[in-house]
Amino acid sequence: MAYKYPDSFVFYRKLNKTFPKAVSSQGCFILDETGKKYFDASGGAVVVNIGHAVPEIADALAGQARVLPYVNGTQFTNDPVEVLAAEIAEVLPGTLKYSYFLASGSEANEAAVKLARQYWFEKGQKSRWKIISRTPSYHGNTLTALSLSGREHYRTVFGPLLTDFPRIQAPDEYRHPGCKACTGELLEEEILKQGPETVAAFIAEPIIGSSAGAVVPSQDYYRRIAETCRKYDILFIADEVMAGMGRTGKWFSFQHYDFIPDILVAGKGINGGVVPLSAVVAKKEIVDLLASTSGYFNHAQTYSHTPVTCAAGVATVRYLKKHKLVDRCAEMGEVLSSHLVELMEYPVVGNVRGKGLMQAVEFVKDRRTREPFLRSEKFAERFTENAFNNGLILWNNVGHVDGTNGDLVMVAPPFTVTDEEITEFIKRFKKSLEQTI
Repeated sequence: MAYKYPDSFVFYRKLNKTFPKAVSSQGCFILDETGKKYFDASGGAVVVNIGHAVPEIADALAGQARVLPYVNGTQFTNDPVEVLAAEIAEVLPGTLKYSYFLASGSEANEAAVKLARQYWFEKGQKSRWKIISRTPSYHGNTLTALSLSGREHYRTVFGPLLTDFPRIQAPDEYRHPGCKACTGELLEEEILKQGPETVAAFIAEPIIGSSAGAVVPSQDYYRRIAETCRKYDILFIADEVMAGMGRTGKWFSFQHYDFIPDILVAGKGINGGVVPLSAVVAKKEIVDLLASTSGYFNHAQTYSHTPVTCAAGVATVRYLKKHKLVDRCAEMGEVLSSHLVELMEYPVVGNVRGKGLMQAVEFVKDRRTREPFLRSEKFAERFTENAFNNGLILWNNVGHVDGTNGDLVMVAPPFTVTDEEITEFIKRFKKSLEQTI
C-alpha cells in the first residue's frame, strides 16, 4: 500500500497506516489535531519520565541555544557537559563516575562495546574482543548493537551484516522457573566455551526492558553473574537505556542488586524525551588506563558533549532530584502494580510483572500451559490498536518467547502520573482488552 499522505514527503516508519498528527502534550497526555486526547501510558518509547512539555526543560534548551549552541568536543569543554556529568556522578556508586555523552541509546551501546575492546587492547590483551549478550534482549539498531540483540525478527534481514557474537538465554522465572538461565550458570559455561582470553565483556539490561517484558531477575542471579565476571576478569556493561534514570524506582536498575557495573549506558529518560541524548559512564580504572596509554577514547561523534543537549540533560536530572521523582516512581509503581493485578481476571493475561513504573502485561492463549500467541495472530498488535483508538498509548512487543511468538505490552507512564490517572488507565485497558478478545 502506498503512502496515505499524498502531499507529504516524509518517509514514515510505517508505510501502510495513517498517523494522526500530534499538536501538543502535557503531563501524561498528548493531543492530536482533531482535539482527541491520548493517555501516554508508555511514555512514548519508555522515554518521557518527567512528563510531557515541562517548562524548565524548554527554558534550558532555549537559554543555552542563545548563548552557546554548539562546540566540538575535541576542541572545547562547556558548562552543561561538566554540570551534567557531575549531576550523574552524584547518584552513582563507587568509581563509576565518568560520562561520555552521545545522542542515542543505540550509539551509546555501540560506543560502550568499543570502549571495552579498546580497554583490553591498550592493556595488552588484544585477543579479548567478544561481547556476550542474552536472548531475548535489545541493545539498539546500529550494526554492533543489533548483533548483540536477541530479537530475531529485527535481525533476519540484516543477518549478513551482523557480527556473530555469543549469546546466552536470559532468565525467565515465569516460563522457566529455576532453570540454569535463571541461576546465572550459563554465563560461566559460555565464557569457558569461548575461551576467557577472548571475552571482553558481558552486556545486559539488569532489569530487562521491552524485549522480555520488564523481567526482574533474582538477587542470586546477579550474585552469580558478578562473581563470574570477577573470576574471569570480564567487564560488565549495564544497558540502562530503558530501565535507568529512575524508571524502576531507583536511579539505575542495577542498584536493586549488589553489584556495580564497569560500564553503564544511559539514554531515553536522561533527556526527558526532548532532545536526543545518551551517555556511556565508565569506572575511573578504565578512564585512567586509557589516559596512561593512548590518551583518548577512539570514538568520534559530531554531537558528543553538545551544550544544548547536555543543558536539557542537566534540567531533567535536576528536575528529577528537586521533585523527588525517583522516589515517587517507586511509590506509584506500587499503585500501578496493585491495579495491574486486576487484569488477571482475563484468561488471556498470563503474567504481570516489573519494577517501579516499568511494568509489563504478558498475553497467553492458555494461562495454565502458558502457551503463547502465534505471531500470525497479532494479538498484541490488535490490542494496542484498539487501545490507541480508545485514547490509550501502550508499547507492544512480540516474539519474546522463541524469537517469533509471544505477546506483551509495556506500561511505563511518566513519574508524575496520579492515582486518578492510573484508575483511568485501567479502565481504558480493560475496555480495549474486551474489544480484542
